[in-house]
Amino acid sequence: MKQCGLRLALALSLSAFLPSCAKVDDPSILFEHDPNLPSPEGRSTDFNPLRNLYWGDLHVHSSLSFDAYTMGVRTLPDDAWRYMKGETIDHGLGYTIRANRPLDFGAVTDHVEYLGVARHLAGKDVEQNPIREAVQGGNPFIISWEFFRTAMMRVSSEEQKAEQFGLPGMEAVNQDAWQQIIDAAERHNDPGRFTAFIGYEWTSMPDAQNLHRNVIFRGAKVPEKLHSSVDSTNPEDLWDALDAQRAMGIDSLAIPHNGNASNGLMYDDFTFEGEPFTEEYAEQRMRNEPISEILQVKGASETHPELSPTDEFAGFGLYDVPLKTTGGQQKNAGGYVRDALRAGLEWSHRASLNPYRFGFIGSSDGHNSSSPVEEDNYHGKLPILDGSAGLRMGPSILIPDSENRGKQWHAMGLAAVWAEENTRASLFDAMRRKETYATSGPRIALRFFAGWGLEASDVKNSAAIGRAYQGGVPMGGVLQGAGEVESPLFLVFAQKDSGGANLDRIQIVKGWVDNAGDSHERIYNVAADGNREIQPDGSLEPVGNTVDVATATYNNGIGAPTLYAAWRDPDFDADLEAFYYARVLEIPTPAWTTFDAKLLGVEAPEPTSIQERAISSAIWYEPNSQRHVPE
Repeated sequence: MKQCGLRLALALSLSAFLPSCAKVDDPSILFEHDPNLPSPEGRSTDFNPLRNLYWGDLHVHSSLSFDAYTMGVRTLPDDAWRYMKGETIDHGLGYTIRANRPLDFGAVTDHVEYLGVARHLAGKDVEQNPIREAVQGGNPFIISWEFFRTAMMRVSSEEQKAEQFGLPGMEAVNQDAWQQIIDAAERHNDPGRFTAFIGYEWTSMPDAQNLHRNVIFRGAKVPEKLHSSVDSTNPEDLWDALDAQRAMGIDSLAIPHNGNASNGLMYDDFTFEGEPFTEEYAEQRMRNEPISEILQVKGASETHPELSPTDEFAGFGLYDVPLKTTGGQQKNAGGYVRDALRAGLEWSHRASLNPYRFGFIGSSDGHNSSSPVEEDNYHGKLPILDGSAGLRMGPSILIPDSENRGKQWHAMGLAAVWAEENTRASLFDAMRRKETYATSGPRIALRFFAGWGLEASDVKNSAAIGRAYQGGVPMGGVLQGAGEVESPLFLVFAQKDSGGANLDRIQIVKGWVDNAGDSHERIYNVAADGNREIQPDGSLEPVGNTVDVATATYNNGIGAPTLYAAWRDPDFDADLEAFYYARVLEIPTPAWTTFDAKLLGVEAPEPTSIQERAISSAIWYEPNSQRHVPE
């Protein structure tokens, strides 16, 4: 088998904390896909004015990222594209990985800070220095956790200059790595069949607080030199750089992620410098950041139980531990998108501006040139931290167990886009108009419309989608008041993943601002399977749970394969600005920890099951008297 020495070293290390296991008893590091299996081919779809549904991942790292290389990743952008297209690649720990199904589009978004540097330093033609000594030692497990943590926490600071890495000519290394990403994307971009976006990650971490953005370019025209957080940790400076590029014909959008780890800074009430928002700020932010990534390996950023105490499903995918090693409790307000949309309504009410009218998308943040989003096929984020079942379920070899974040990560994050065709231009334009949604991994089909010209019978009409576009607006849209007292009609359609679990329910999440300028939220159950009824008070009994923990299986004896609803807001007030988005829940299915526990023959930790979901971009209702706010 490949890299037997590496596997033996890992197995020996694992034996220290898995006493019942012999040196090869972590089966996850011995798995090999059959190399003779044919690679699945991506689907080709014709142009459709009513939109096709495309699946992708806009947040994948290769060994050109500093953290990925130092944590054992050796694959390159070409490997990432191959994985997205359904082919088999090598994991950093030596076994092979392959997605259950190919994607339709994606982006390799390596960290621009020190892009390609760690990989370059491992070369034999580079003089000795601390990083080179670590990665050149012959065994990736000798890399110092303290060195890695210090380097990553200081990667954005002005003091952390290239000279400290002992590498003259770092800019040339960065440029070479950037060209590798561009060239690989151009090789794999296949209009109509698979779309490869060119992009990178801007990795601002002021005082270890996450303000990261992925920058995605619309086409092949991209800048030669990228703006990094070494230049500035201020997102407004990034937007300035993107605006300047746009003036030269280079269009892009920036996608914030992991607001849940920003300590409340991602969607704050002030600018980065602590100044009040202005109309110019709101317009620039929405021009550059029309969507936010809300589901990924490092947790969900939809909402938090502290912010949404009446939402019984608010605790899904939590990763709310502070990234800062000092400084106390993580601040949740300002870190979650529902809270941000509510704050945007408050700003709109008092100042006629809204910096937070953005859509939703999911992506993985996989660092193995892959998308680790399938619970039954999970292979972790970073090889040395969580690259095997034994590492994920036991103490880490590299770091103290109390600091091992890999145990709290999730198999989560796919992007769903409704676009006319599978091309860069069509997908990019759909993201800019926010006709997108996020899922935690399953490919749940979801459509959401609102309008004054819709009828309840449209949900059962074969021409429903055409009528919905004609008489309303889709997810991501703005519905203007029409002098009506009655609520607009909302149409929502959901279908289970063809290879996955049945659906539990559809919910509509509403946020609104009252006459005093205070925002509120409410969750409405609007559809469920035929065996349960939504009660007059809006409540709905749990769907049940068929998960067998011992075998890590479930069955579709509960739930429904499709759900749909035509719904009017019973609390509608035509004078109050509001937003609405749809959330679809699956029935419970086994968590990745349950699959790993079965593989290792150990007891599965709680929770043993999860309810995967899809979350649409919002539709905003704007009263007739509402002044314009940026979209």
